Amino acid sequence: MTPPSPVRTGLLSVVLGLLFGLAGLSTSGVTVALPQLAADLDVSTAVSTWMVTGYTVALAVATPVHGRLADAVGIRGPLCAGVALLGFGALAAALAPNFGSLMAARVVQGLGSAAVPVLATALLSARLPAERRARALGRLAGTSALLATLGPLVGGALTVAGGWRAAVALPVVALLAVPYLWRRSVVRGDGIRPDVVGAAIVAVAVTGLVLLVQSPSAGATTAVVGAVLLALGVPATAGWVRRRPDGFLPRAVIRNSDVVRSSLCAALIPVAWFALLLGIPLELAERGWTPLSTGLVLVPSALVALACPSLSAILQARVGARRTLAAACATTTVGLLAAAGGVTWHLPWLLAVAPMLVTLAFGTGQPAMMAAVGVAVPDERRSGAIGVATLCFLTGAGIGAATIGGIAPVLGLPAAFGLLAAVALAVSAVAGYARST
Repeated sequence: MTPPSPVRTGLLSVVLGLLFGLAGLSTSGVTVALPQLAADLDVSTAVSTWMVTGYTVALAVATPVHGRLADAVGIRGPLCAGVALLGFGALAAALAPNFGSLMAARVVQGLGSAAVPVLATALLSARLPAERRARALGRLAGTSALLATLGPLVGGALTVAGGWRAAVALPVVALLAVPYLWRRSVVRGDGIRPDVVGAAIVAVAVTGLVLLVQSPSAGATTAVVGAVLLALGVPATAGWVRRRPDGFLPRAVIRNSDVVRSSLCAALIPVAWFALLLGIPLELAERGWTPLSTGLVLVPSALVALACPSLSAILQARVGARRTLAAACATTTVGLLAAAGGVTWHLPWLLAVAPMLVTLAFGTGQPAMMAAVGVAVPDERRSGAIGVATLCFLTGAGIGAATIGGIAPVLGLPAAFGLLAAVALAVSAVAGYARST
């Protein structure tokens, strides 16, 4: 296949980055509206965080499904269908008459959004030679991080102008990209049928884990359900991998040390990112800040996101993808500690610095993860392997959101941030990622 021109590649990466950003903005853009949403739908603020958790869990579980589906039938169909679900799910959420309907719409939206991270990366990887891939992936991550980081400001402005429904509805604009993607995302698959049973089993385990994290504030029933799902899902997943080595979780992929280390360390970044994007707006809302003023606190993070594409490409060229990811994990830990200090000492400037650090980690670490995974597996399994890595990455997003909704109301926000920082440090040490070459 002849590589597309740099102009077409640039446009494609920007469009995919904007869609990726809309997937993130579906969380960051609504966090500032949660108090108003909770009051309007007659639920508590803690309950309202479930709309974030439900979205991120659906996002995490469906991501590798889209990757494996793309292996089988090609990228165009799953990508366009996912973007359509993203848009229509946002519309349904904005029109929801009650919280139950809102949750259902958000799950649908998450199932569609899941196509964007893995297939955007797979599409650029498939269309570009190795020497142009790092910069394009950096542009993709930088554009997405910029839009997602501006989410609280955009969501705050929309909330002031039209209420929480206007903020929730914003991803509807993704529908405009479907005709363009239909023309530009033709990459053939290999015809292998996706492993739907394996996907369902993994979904059970992931859902159980997130429910357990959210259970301290949700009650004993949630804890019991989460424990049961996790106890059933983990051994069932292990057994299914043995039975279907080329299934949803390919044995060759999950036994690949580069993939496992990249996925494990990269998962720390969205844990922190989603925790901050949810926790900081809720904290400032309790102090009487308006949605718009809360969004302004997070604007500096958008400036950091602008520098991430070039910085990620430079770091990967000079020190390699693995060490770039290791540095991103260390930066994430520092960002969480800064957030804990900002809440404890009531320092808004420190609450602005914390997401700047984690945005830097996201913008450099996410493309580094994709690059490390992409070169660790054969080309014909790249999208599936990226899907598995992104499953870990986005499961981290669900855990980060669940921590704020489940643990922060019980232990306090500083303790929740501190706990996540300790986990990030421990996982980085256990993975031994800094020693990888």
